[in-house]
Amino acid sequence: MSMRRGLGGPGGRYLTEEEMANKPKVTKELLVRVFSYLKPYWKQLLLVLAAIAASSVFSLYPSILTGRIIDEGLIGRDLNALIKLIILSLAVTFGANLIGVLESYMNTWIAQHITFDMRNTMFRHLQQMSQRFFTSNNQGDIITRMTSDISGVQMVITNTFTSILSNSITLIIALIAMYRKNWVLATIGIIIVPLFTIPTRSAGKTRWNLTREAQECSDEINGILNETLSVSGQMLVKLFCREEAEYQKYEKANERMIKLNIKESMAGRWFRVVISTFTSIGPMLLYLVGGILMMKYDSNLTVGDITVLVALLGRMYGPVNSLLNIQVEWIRSMALFTRIFEYFDMPVEIKNKENALVPKEAHGNVSFENVCFHYDPEREILKDVSFTLESGHSIAIVGPSGSGKSTMINLIPRLYDVTAGSVKFDGVDVRDLDLVYLRSNIGVVTQDTYLFNGTIRDNLLYAKPDASEEELIEACKKANIHDFITAQPEGYDTIVGNRGLKLSGGEKQRVSIARVLLKDPALLIFDEATASLDSISEAKIQEAIDPLVDSRTSILIAHRLSTILAADEILVVKDGEIVERGRHSDLVQAGGVYTELYETQFAKAAELERQVREEQLAAA
Repeated sequence: MSMRRGLGGPGGRYLTEEEMANKPKVTKELLVRVFSYLKPYWKQLLLVLAAIAASSVFSLYPSILTGRIIDEGLIGRDLNALIKLIILSLAVTFGANLIGVLESYMNTWIAQHITFDMRNTMFRHLQQMSQRFFTSNNQGDIITRMTSDISGVQMVITNTFTSILSNSITLIIALIAMYRKNWVLATIGIIIVPLFTIPTRSAGKTRWNLTREAQECSDEINGILNETLSVSGQMLVKLFCREEAEYQKYEKANERMIKLNIKESMAGRWFRVVISTFTSIGPMLLYLVGGILMMKYDSNLTVGDITVLVALLGRMYGPVNSLLNIQVEWIRSMALFTRIFEYFDMPVEIKNKENALVPKEAHGNVSFENVCFHYDPEREILKDVSFTLESGHSIAIVGPSGSGKSTMINLIPRLYDVTAGSVKFDGVDVRDLDLVYLRSNIGVVTQDTYLFNGTIRDNLLYAKPDASEEELIEACKKANIHDFITAQPEGYDTIVGNRGLKLSGGEKQRVSIARVLLKDPALLIFDEATASLDSISEAKIQEAIDPLVDSRTSILIAHRLSTILAADEILVVKDGEIVERGRHSDLVQAGGVYTELYETQFAKAAELERQVREEQLAAA
């Protein structure tokens, strides 16, 4: 369970259990890599450093002027000096605020540009990752690295790094100013300041423990609510007459939460009482010792000097406390960079060779030569697969679910690379071909159709941004979807919705076929393009596919008998191997895997086809 709530205030100075368990190892190499992102902006960074230093000096100067206001203006009864010093103090304060605005702007500017660079680098890197990366990594985690992790870097730069610099400079300047006034009182102040942090840390740990318990209790309550107030959960509660038992469980957890909230609230009150007391001890001690020194040992020490020392001491509390607790923010910052670098360091599996080949034209010939493939070395997916598809011909690949059919076609456009053997396109190993050239000449229509949230036109033009209206219409007619599109009020500008949810499965599939046809590839691949559709939608798509199979180089993974019959050759795959191959009439009589598939799957599909044709004839 991640406990990230309640980290504000004192509790925020402690790491969560998850963060403690995953603390990054801060090495010289890591720090060099982190600061390398600041290198392009070193001029702006120098300006920020100068602004921080100037702002720190200017912000402390009014405290120093306070002594002169008291000694020269008030005690000395010099009105002119009093007015001048007050105006000077206000001017310095205004100047410090102006410099602070500049420093804040430049700091934000640097942070935004660094996150801009990192997001661009990350997006380009992720675009180059193989399909294996996206199937083996959680999508939410990928998005988190791209968004909140990199956004966190901005907070690191604007808060953590700046906090270290500004607090350090403020502390150093305050110490120098205090020692220049009186070394005895300055030394007493240095001794006192660390003691101020003791109640802060103690109260912080107490509040953190209470916050953690409250979070656990909140999770328990949310669990009860999610389980018992959902439709299915509530039905189960009623059917088993558990209403009273669930109420007792909820009441007990709720009572525990109330007690923890009261404790946490009171801990905060006691913390403020203790802190208020401790912050008063330092100034009172300086007044006492300063008074003794002024009255008995040091006639040069003035009331104004003591006031300045007290003011400077107060200005030291915040920086010291921040620097003592900066370790937590530093660890969190390094953890962010470590998570981002972890993705940056993932190797790009599928990439172009140097001098990758770009042939003048593509014919769509495909050959598998002793191909082996696995996702996990302990489980081979494809075993010594060999076949040839010549230009203008078609192959149907059939077999039981999980036999490796889709994996075979994923190797052709290099979504994955073979682990042994070779896949050739027009006689050239696909690993030697330019990726853009290879994928531009292969069109794939999958079972799971994906449409972007836009218009039908937008989704079609994704394949060919410069396509003319005539080309769009021709592709849609071939895909048997043009009549449907023109029947819509907005025509080709009809919004399809997120993932194409405003269209039916069959309509989405035909749009995807039109999109692939607009691409005009040398090789067409249909990966069970009609598997999840109703019989009528399936028939319409089949009407679009059949002419394409006759006219183009095609590979079909299908469960529909007419599609298989249209292919020049059928490959039967089982457990990653081609166990049978040939024409339908020969395979169905062989008594092997294909015969079994025909009897259990294709014969039913053929009967379904017949029924659909009869329905269409009846409707006509």
